[in-house]
Amino acid sequence: LILDEYWEAHPELHDVPIYYASSLAKKCMAVFQTYVNAMNDKIRRQISVNNPFVFKHISNLKNIDQFQDIGPSVVMASPGMLQSGLSRELFETWCPDHRNSVIIAGYCVEGTLAKMIMSEPEEITSITGQRLPLKCSVTYISFSAHTDYEQTSEFIRLLKPGHIILVHGEHSEMQRLRSALRREYEDKLDVFAPANNEEVIMNFRGEKMAKVVGRLASKKPKAGDVVSGVLVKRGFNYHIVSPEELQHYTDLEQGVVLQKQTLPFTAPFSLLHHCLLQLAGGVEQVEQSGKNCLKVFDSILVVQEKNKVVIQWEGSNMNDMYADAVLTLCLQIEANPQAIKQSSLRSITQGKDKSTFEDRVQKLLVEMFGEESVSYQPKLKYITVTVDNDKAVVNLKSYEVQCQNETLHQMITSAIKRLHIALTPVNVPTIAIT
Repeated sequence: LILDEYWEAHPELHDVPIYYASSLAKKCMAVFQTYVNAMNDKIRRQISVNNPFVFKHISNLKNIDQFQDIGPSVVMASPGMLQSGLSRELFETWCPDHRNSVIIAGYCVEGTLAKMIMSEPEEITSITGQRLPLKCSVTYISFSAHTDYEQTSEFIRLLKPGHIILVHGEHSEMQRLRSALRREYEDKLDVFAPANNEEVIMNFRGEKMAKVVGRLASKKPKAGDVVSGVLVKRGFNYHIVSPEELQHYTDLEQGVVLQKQTLPFTAPFSLLHHCLLQLAGGVEQVEQSGKNCLKVFDSILVVQEKNKVVIQWEGSNMNDMYADAVLTLCLQIEANPQAIKQSSLRSITQGKDKSTFEDRVQKLLVEMFGEESVSYQPKLKYITVTVDNDKAVVNLKSYEVQCQNETLHQMITSAIKRLHIALTPVNVPTIAIT
């Protein structure tokens, strides 16, 4: 851009061609030409007149064979450190002539040809081993995108890290930067400038502090209490907030995933109602937009439509599990409604004695929690279920469940209720379950 604008402003230079010889630069130019609207205001204003990256005085040079060295010209070639490639080939051709000039436009590593000619030796060694006189002028103009010390220090001041590792640059410059940072920040951070393959050991504090805010902070927790909420990181501070209060303390909002599945269903809706009653132990009949609906597990809505049912629920781990059970039941009824109907009739007309029911309870709990977690004591008439150090005791005489964990208590109680509804005949007194 600088050269093209300068050439445009100086007509006497229009006969001097400018080339850029880099396949990577050509690809970058295609990106710049395409995404001009992402540039600064000056470039965007200029695009209304013409695309600034479609140059008038600069063209691409694919290889040295296309270059006709018959007069003055400017060639921007890579690699920038003159180790090989087109830039090395042109330099070796032009360096013996005092009328030529080379401009080093970026950082040069020690040991490269570009670094060596900056000290202006009398001659250089070509890539083939020949000694060539260095008579052209050599100029260094930095176009480096790297930050200087002030920018680096400001970045560190904003980031506030505990450790800094310098990994790129000359050894002497890295040591200077390391010393300057240590002087400025003293004991506030550790600065390392390791050599290649040198081990660096850093010590980090294992625990982090989080501040409880909002309704969760209304009651001071005691030792051992579990605080449940959303951990939010803002900068380098952590907060625990209730999901319902996310919008008050962050730019986030709590979302709800409403899930819906439609299944073909031609069996009687009353049969599905009866089977859901056996599955869930309770079914609520509701109406939605004039359609018959059944609500089970207080969260799964089954909507009757023509030759199909629609199952809706609010996504969560528990609700997804309930929805899978309802989906499976619907598919089973649709696959063989007569068999399901006969099975339901048999469950009503065939009595199950109490010992059989106890065995079924034991087998159900084993299926739910695993054989290692269930202890069956038929003589003492109780079953013990142990899950993650939480113990539940089922009294096989009254079918009462004793458990400190409310979730486990509810899960076992609901399972026994559903099993009782499925197996107990209508003429047998109902067993009270609390």
